[in-house]
Order: sequence, then structure tokens, then C-alpha cells
Amino acid sequence: MIHSPRARRVLAPAAAALLCGALAACGADDSPAAGPGKPSAASAPALKPTAPTAPATPAAGSPAPTLPPGPGGAAPVFSHGKRDGGKRVALTFDADMTADQDKRAARGERFDNPQLIATLRRLKVPATVFMTGKWAEQYPAQARSIGGDPLFEVANHSYAHHAFSTPCYKLPTVPLKGARADVERAFDAFRRAGVKNTVPYFRFPGGCHNDAVLRAIGPTEATAVQWDVVSGDAFAKQAGPVAETVLSQVKPGSVVVMHCTRSAAPVTEEAIRRIVPGLRARGYEFVRVSDLIAGR
Repeated sequence: MIHSPRARRVLAPAAAALLCGALAACGADDSPAAGPGKPSAASAPALKPTAPTAPATPAAGSPAPTLPPGPGGAAPVFSHGKRDGGKRVALTFDADMTADQDKRAARGERFDNPQLIATLRRLKVPATVFMTGKWAEQYPAQARSIGGDPLFEVANHSYAHHAFSTPCYKLPTVPLKGARADVERAFDAFRRAGVKNTVPYFRFPGGCHNDAVLRAIGPTEATAVQWDVVSGDAFAKQAGPVAETVLSQVKPGSVVVMHCTRSAAPVTEEAIRRIVPGLRARGYEFVRVSDLIAGR
């Protein structure tokens, strides 16, 4: 599904409550731009692992595909792939970090999730990681490792997870005139960290956007990527409902939004160990967002 919107900019701290708003915004089912679906209270049964399928073909040096710009040069919006293009699904993981969380990280709070990345590698699951510039600066070695692995691609999730339009979960707001600079600042952070496999895709914090912000970030030539399946992993206490939500809502071409932030999404890795064999048993192939866009 293609729409046409835009976004951009950053700065300043917030407070403990802001983390909840920020993270929930990425995958909350009541987001103004989020897809439908709420986790069920029932736990998903443990699924027997199946033999992993081969990972999707890595993008071999050729630029990642993008969608044509919208009216007035607005950034195009991609929410899911072809519904009749076979059973393909893209798992995406938001690596969130806001400007005020450096001090919390220094005190030992973990906004990374290396075990999740290790599990994706072990299960040979291609994925797209939407990373904030702050996350890349806090965890440069992990950012480099993810960006250097042909299983993965790294996309832009803003510099510090500030909102590009309002209302948006009480997040601090990037001024419209600063939207483009914010997107570019995050890409610059990836370059400084040595991230190689960066793709020209951008995900709005909270999914919040409008036509004006889509026009504002148009010059970055990035495709805005939304989703059609909200996993509900942000702040979830149990993996079962997260897995059940994904397994019940995935359709051919789906883009699933999840998180790669241990402190705010602690059950995601366990949920993945249920989701992957469950979808493979139904004949699904895991691909990256670039593979879905290329198949349109």
C-alpha cells in the first residue's frame, strides 16, 4: 500500500515518562498511524521449531529499491508488500534511544538486545533494523555488526526518536523546518559508526506523520516505511500474547513492527523463538523490507 507523506528533526531530553511514550509510540496499537491489532490475553502455545529456510539473497552492491516520490516531491509511504506475491513477511525492529537516555545507559540500563540479534542469526532470519542515530552512537560496535551482516539492513528511525508531527504520544517535536536535517543527522551517525548496509528507508517515531512533513523530508530521497502488523512487544510482560498477535495477523507481504530495546521490550527475543517456526510452518519466507519493495 502506498500513500504519500513526510518528516524530520530532533533535540533535547525529556524524562522517565517520555521513554514509555517514545517506545509505545513505535508499536502501540492506538497510534494514529499504526496498523490494527491488539495482543490477546491468551498465551500462544510453544511451537515446535522447524528447519530454517535459507536467508533472503543479500543486496549485492546494488542500491536498495525505493518508491517514486509523491505529489510535490513528498516522501512515498510503504506499509506492506503485494498481497498476491507469495507468502513473504518482513520482520522489522526499532532500535530506539532518545536524547535523554544517555545518562540512563551510563547507569547500566540496556537499550540494546544482542540476544535477539543472535537468535535472528541462529534462525537465519533476514530483518530490517530501524535505528536511531543515538542508538548507533551508544552501541557503535553492535551497529557496525548488524550493518555488516548480509542478513540485515539498517534503516533510519530519526536521530533521537522525537515526533515529526503532533499529537504523537507527548514526544518532543522536531520542527518542520528541521525534519530533513534530523533524518540526515541519523544517517551521518550511521556513517560515523561504520554501518555498511544502510538502506534509504525512514520510519517516523510513533508512525506519526502528515503531508507537510512528508514533503519536508522528500529531498532525502528516503521511502517512509510504516507497518501493517503491530506486535505489541513494547513493555509486554509475556512473550505468548506477542507471538499470538503476530501469528494471527500476518498476511502475505506483511511488515511487522517490533523492538530491539531490551529495557522496554524484554520479551521480544522469546516471542521470536515462537513466531519464526510458527510462520515457517505455514509456508512463510522471511525477507527484508527492501525485498518487499523490490517485489512490488
